[in-house]
Amino acid sequence: MGNLDNNKIAQIVKTRKQAHSFYLRKSKVYQSFVDMEQNTYKDGELTRKQKEFIAIGIAIVINCESCMEWHIKQAIDDGATEGEIIEAIEVGIEMSGGPGTVSARFAMDVLEYYSSKI
Repeated sequence: MGNLDNNKIAQIVKTRKQAHSFYLRKSKVYQSFVDMEQNTYKDGELTRKQKEFIAIGIAIVINCESCMEWHIKQAIDDGATEGEIIEAIEVGIEMSGGPGTVSARFAMDVLEYYSSKI
């Protein structure tokens, strides 16, 4: 498999939590973003899990490693299977062409990182 970099993924999680705490205390704009995020990912016509799959595909297209980590973990927490997540990654690859295959390498590492939870 890939060169799984547990330290990189753990650092992304740690940094996100630190920044989240910091900006919740100091930024009304950030709080508005968190409110929007919570409303966006509520079950509606699409389930929360389906919305996470969309976000995973977008994260591949824009090559946002932190986004990949967050949305893959959220999808897993919502009961997604490895196969479902891989299909979401594949949509991102198709939508972005060759560069999506590069982003998908990090997504593979995140899947391996959380493999005990699937």
